[in-house]
Amino acid sequence: MSATYGLQAVDWEQRADMERLRAERLARARQMLEASDMGALLCFDMNNIRYITATHIGTWAIDKLARFCLLPRGGEPIVWDFGSAARHHDLHCPWLDGRSPAGISTMRGAMPPSAGRAEDVAAKVHAVLAEQGLLDSPVGVDVVEPSVMFALQRAGLEVADGQQLMQDARVIKTRDEITLLDTAAMMVDAAYDDLYRALRPGMRENECVGLVSKSLYDMGSEHVEGVNAISGERANPHPHVFTDRALRPGDPAYFDILHSYLGYRTCYYRTFAIGSASRGLVDAYKRCRYYLDAAIDLIKPGVSTADVVSVWPRAEEFGFPNEEAAFALQFGHGLGLSIWEKPIISRLVSLDNPEPIEEGMVFALETFWPASDGWQAARIEEELVVTADGCEVISRFPAEDLMVAGSRHFLTADGPMDTTREIESHRNSPRGDDGAPIAPDGVVR
Repeated sequence: MSATYGLQAVDWEQRADMERLRAERLARARQMLEASDMGALLCFDMNNIRYITATHIGTWAIDKLARFCLLPRGGEPIVWDFGSAARHHDLHCPWLDGRSPAGISTMRGAMPPSAGRAEDVAAKVHAVLAEQGLLDSPVGVDVVEPSVMFALQRAGLEVADGQQLMQDARVIKTRDEITLLDTAAMMVDAAYDDLYRALRPGMRENECVGLVSKSLYDMGSEHVEGVNAISGERANPHPHVFTDRALRPGDPAYFDILHSYLGYRTCYYRTFAIGSASRGLVDAYKRCRYYLDAAIDLIKPGVSTADVVSVWPRAEEFGFPNEEAAFALQFGHGLGLSIWEKPIISRLVSLDNPEPIEEGMVFALETFWPASDGWQAARIEEELVVTADGCEVISRFPAEDLMVAGSRHFLTADGPMDTTREIESHRNSPRGDDGAPIAPDGVVR
């Protein structure tokens, strides 16, 4: 079982080991590079740079493509960084041993081409590869500005796809990565508890986003990447963005919380009813939970992504013309230093391109189901770690039942009734002779 600890380092308990984390990540990247035909990896993706070099300069730099690192076959990583950040690494990142010169790319094309920044990047890379005797081997690149790619090619370098190599390196998590992912999920557990206690009619979606963000930053989140807050008639179709809409009694409200703790991300949906829940929403929630549990029940090493999606409904069954139109509603995706990593689990790609589930993978499974009234919907997501013989769910805020928030106690003929929970047991739903759960429509799937 994975474990979580306090959020600070102590001398009296073994928590996440940062030195081991740095060493094991770099070792995996080296292993994948050695097994390829590439001579080096050139990375501009902030997450790949962090994985290889254990450097980070703030989330403002995520989409700038300004800094870059090079991992030569058989050599040590070098990171060219943004101005004074390079000097910081010299002073505070001893594992780099001074391999952090200043360097800057084109700032997504904002630098004038005549300044020659693309050519400067290519010259820096060419010089290291020449020194290492690697000029005749392809250079794997993850993401790159066109001007930089063209400059690399003009310098005589063959550019190859390094993104797939880095995805393969990152797909199996080390023990410390799992600890950090579990800790990040724990922080979302607490944020959902704060949110559930605050939800009430009149509260706006943007206020929910602010409350969750404050809760996470107060606990030590490095970056709140996004909070989906969807309520009322906005629930179907899912718009994937919050607004200033005010919650109303009887509304469905579902949320997705995406943040990082020491770089490690979460993606974690929960659905609530505001004040009361209609039968349509309860039924939608039950169906949503059924499909999620059916997938979770399958997860273990050796199962394929095709096996997982086979228990999910076709797009046409819940109102979409094809799988591309319904993409990410019945979905699975790896979690790590970014929100979407391998494996991707979707009927769009997995049936014809199955990939094996392996021990040490960490991914999220998320499902969606629309209510029969045409405007309400339920959305649930669980994060899990693949173990030797199954999986462990690490997203622990309750989701077995549809929870009603912002409700009150009402007096009935039988006395006071607490309506803070809609008691619907889903995980203990009836099963067929083969042990498979029976869908809400009575069909064994």
